[in-house]
Amino acid sequence: MVRQAAAAAHASSLAAELQHSRGQLVTAREEERRRLRRDLHDGLGPSLGAVVLRIDTARNLAGAGRAEDADRVLRQARDDVAAALADVRRLVHDLRPPALDDLGLAAAVRQQAERLLAPGTVVTVDAGPGADDLPAAVEVAAYRIASEALTNVARHARATTCRIELARDRDGSLVVTVTDDGAGIAPDAPAGVGLVSLRERAAELGGRCSVTCPPDGGTVVRAVLPVDGGGSGERTGA
Repeated sequence: MVRQAAAAAHASSLAAELQHSRGQLVTAREEERRRLRRDLHDGLGPSLGAVVLRIDTARNLAGAGRAEDADRVLRQARDDVAAALADVRRLVHDLRPPALDDLGLAAAVRQQAERLLAPGTVVTVDAGPGADDLPAAVEVAAYRIASEALTNVARHARATTCRIELARDRDGSLVVTVTDDGAGIAPDAPAGVGLVSLRERAAELGGRCSVTCPPDGGTVVRAVLPVDGGGSGERTGA
């Protein structure tokens, strides 16, 4: 009876943890929707409304024979459209980096490394079998984790080499490893926002992320991201 009670208590605890995790995911999703709604309503909506008004004003000015004034208003409308397009690109990138659909995970990470790191830094990206056959959520998390790790390398490491590895573990999980030969992290250094973000992104998928400094120098960021059933992320194209 004691064993049965212990098993029941353990099952109840696991069910409570699962429910809590689901609640956190739902909350995070709704917060993201709220942010998107705010950005669209408060940013993009008024910008496009201003464009409509400027075009109407330009038409009225042109009809009154004031071509120079109409041209000036149209130039302002063009600037407003350019700003709105920049907002759309930002929103799209926040949802899912376009490079993942255009290039795939490995090439997108390589592009990000070349963009973030100093020109003299030697960058290597190794992708094992199945590293480009992943669910969308895993792809995005892996890309964000690698990007954050590369940002830390660029800002703090003073590294000459950086290696990024993307490999599938025995259980199918994706393992993201970013290794540099830089200055490392002082043992008493507080965890910054970037390091906390690494762990949070991995935890969102039920994974884990560690940051270590080997005795011979440098820093190793290693994230394990469960895939849960293999690759199912379909790309929609550019």
